[in-house]
Amino acid sequence: MRQTLGFFRFVVLCSSFIAFASHAQGTEPNVNLHDTQTWLKKIQSSAQKLNYSGTFVYQQGNQVRTSRITHILNGKNELEKLEILDGKPREYIRNNEEIACYVPEIKSIRVEKRVNKDVFPAILGANPDDLAQHYEMKKGETGRVAGHDCQAIVLEPKDNLRYGYKLWAEKNTGLLLKAQTLNDKGNVVEQIAFTQIVIGHVDPNQAKPSFKDTHGWRVENAVMQDADLSAWSVKGVPPGFRKVREMKRLITDTTGDNTAPTQREVSQIVYSDGLAAISVFIEAGSQSRTEGSMQQGAMNIVGKRQGDYWLTVVGEVPAAAIRQVANSIELKSR
Repeated sequence: MRQTLGFFRFVVLCSSFIAFASHAQGTEPNVNLHDTQTWLKKIQSSAQKLNYSGTFVYQQGNQVRTSRITHILNGKNELEKLEILDGKPREYIRNNEEIACYVPEIKSIRVEKRVNKDVFPAILGANPDDLAQHYEMKKGETGRVAGHDCQAIVLEPKDNLRYGYKLWAEKNTGLLLKAQTLNDKGNVVEQIAFTQIVIGHVDPNQAKPSFKDTHGWRVENAVMQDADLSAWSVKGVPPGFRKVREMKRLITDTTGDNTAPTQREVSQIVYSDGLAAISVFIEAGSQSRTEGSMQQGAMNIVGKRQGDYWLTVVGEVPAAAIRQVANSIELKSR
């Protein structure tokens, strides 16, 4: 996966029912929470089980990117095609857990296993009941996105170590059509939204690669495997973030000046609270690098040297959370 506006608080004062005020205060939040969780479950399910095809715009800081996604559920098989429409052409074809990335300018197809399952509109990776422990959740207003009537859902963080979110779900299907990431001031720091979408009747051929003749293209199988990284301790992960993956992969570096690409091994630990993810990348610190931090939309990044290693911490969380994680990483003595 990865959005802002103000949060809407509703206080209903009904003088004619003042005798039931205490009872209402005890029950209304629970009813509203249950209704909101039901909407979140619909959002989660519809992204995986519906057929849809549409164009969406992703705004991250001052960057705007346009993509097109087609999703087909054929029996138990999920087929998905993601086309990058701005800049150099890229296509990602997913068949269940396998992803093939088509790079036409160098006639290359890179094949790898899916790591994250939070690609829009499938941004939810946790049970809504678990999310309720760390977010205040409620229904917002109704509105229209890409010509469809939608219900807004607001998730307000209970601490300052995560962002808030505002989600717009299509009223009939629950499919997520728009998502905003909100900072602690209620400002949008990242947004993604469909500008056009068809739900339900989609030609399966739309999920096939656009490149008909790939004879002679180079096929690269990404070297990625699960790893035991228990020697690394990360104590500063925000509450609710759980370790979801430990792995090692080979990263290919290309300079674009006709020199041969080089490869380096990088270890990665992934944490998620079901909405946002934090990754800790660990590699040999032999390269010359400058420590520092940067922000891109909702994404914060910290790079630092630790002993013989170089650590890069990347996450869709506020800068304070990334610094807390980075400062808590230790290599246990064996």
